[in-house]
Amino acid sequence: MSSPMEISVPNPADVKISEQNGVAPSPPPASPSPIVPHDKFHVSVEVCLKPSSTARPDDVRKAVEQMLEKRSLSYVDGPVPVPIDDPFLMENVRRIRICDTDEWVKNHDILLFWQVKPVVHVFQLSEEGPCEELSGDGQLSSFNEWILPAKEFDGMWERFVCNCHLFFIILLHGPPGTGKTSLCKALAQKLSIRFSSRYPQCQLVEVNAHSLFSKWFSESGKLVAKLFQKIQDMVEEESNLVFVLIDEVESLAAARKAALSGSEPSDSIRVVNALLTQMDKLKSSPNVIVLTTSNITAAIDIAFVDRADIKAYIGPPTLQARYEILKSCLNELIRTGIISSSQDSSQSILPDYVTLKEKLSMPEIQEVQTTLHLWKQLLEAAEACEGLSGRSLRKLPFLAHAALNNPYCCDLSKFLHTMIETARRECSELPD
Repeated sequence: MSSPMEISVPNPADVKISEQNGVAPSPPPASPSPIVPHDKFHVSVEVCLKPSSTARPDDVRKAVEQMLEKRSLSYVDGPVPVPIDDPFLMENVRRIRICDTDEWVKNHDILLFWQVKPVVHVFQLSEEGPCEELSGDGQLSSFNEWILPAKEFDGMWERFVCNCHLFFIILLHGPPGTGKTSLCKALAQKLSIRFSSRYPQCQLVEVNAHSLFSKWFSESGKLVAKLFQKIQDMVEEESNLVFVLIDEVESLAAARKAALSGSEPSDSIRVVNALLTQMDKLKSSPNVIVLTTSNITAAIDIAFVDRADIKAYIGPPTLQARYEILKSCLNELIRTGIISSSQDSSQSILPDYVTLKEKLSMPEIQEVQTTLHLWKQLLEAAEACEGLSGRSLRKLPFLAHAALNNPYCCDLSKFLHTMIETARRECSELPD
C-alpha cells in the first residue's frame, strides 16, 4: 500500500499574487523546488464558446490547456481573462472560468499550477429556448424540452451554494419561493457541461403535471404512460443525457390512501400507479436523472418518497444568502442609474458577505465612515429579512423603490433605509 500523499498548499500571504487569477511568480533561486504530487488535483475549467463560434471543441480545449500551462496560473475559483494575444481564443471563446477549487483547499488558500491538472470542459449555450409538446386535447403543453446547456440557465449554478451528489431520483422539498426549481435546472445545466465528453447531447424535459389530468375517467394514467414513453425514446440513445423535472410532484404522486375510502379506485390512484410503474422502467437506464420538487411532502405517496435516492430540504435563505441576494439587486440598480452613488457606478461599492464580516471584525477599519455606514445598512436589511423566501427577497428592492416619496432622485443610503422599513413590514405580515 502506498503511503498517503502530503501536499503543502501555500497561504496567499506567503505568495505574492498580482491578481486573483494572475500569474504566479517563480520561486527565488535560493528556495527549494516544490514537491510535485504524484496525483495532481483535477480542477474543472469551464470554457463557454461564443454563439458565432464554429471551432471544434477539441481544438479549443487544447488551446486553453496550452494557455493555462504557458501562463502558470494560480488556481482559485473565478473567471480567467481570455488572452488578447491569442487570436484563436479571442475569436471563439466567450469566457473561461475555474470551478470547484474549494473542494481541495480551505481558508482562502490557492492551488498553484504545479499542483493542478486542469480538466477543461468546452460548451456552447443553446439559444433555441423551450420546445413545447401539446397534450392529447391540444390545449396544454404536457412538457417543455430544453437542449442543454441552455442560455436561459446560464450562471444559475453559480448563484447557489450547495453540495449535491448525483442520484437517479432527487426530491427537493421546502416552502415556496426558496429556489427548488431553479436549483434543479442549475444542476441539470452544470452536469450537462461536466459530462459533455461522455454525453454530447443533453436534454431537460420539464413536465407540466396539470396537463396530465384528463376530464375523461381513466385517461390520465394513459397520458402519463404516453409522456414517459417519449422520455424512454430519448433515453434509448446512449449518447443522450436526459433530465426529467417534475415540479410540484405532489400533483402527480398524491398519497393514495386518501382515495381508498371510496368504493372503487379514483383516477388519481391510476395516475400514481402509472407514474411509479414508468419510473421503475427508467431505472435500468444509466443516462436519465429525475429531479422533483414539492412544497408539501406530507401529501406525496410514501411509495414515491421511498424511491427517491436523495431527499433534501431547501429552506429560507441564510443571512449570508440574503445579504448576497440584496447586494446583487442593489449593484444592478446602481449600475443602471436608478440609485445614485458617490462612486463609479461600474464598480460595486458593496463587498461580499465574507469580506464584510472580515472588515467589520478589524480593530481599525480603513474605509471612510460613509462607506462603512452603507455596509452596515445593507447588513441590517439582510438581518431584517429573516423568514422571507428568495423570491420575496428579489421583490424587496422593487417594493422599497415604490415606497419612496421621490423615486427619481434617491441616494443609496436613503434607499437602504427605506428597504429596511419595507423588510420589517413584509416580515410582520408573514403567517405564524
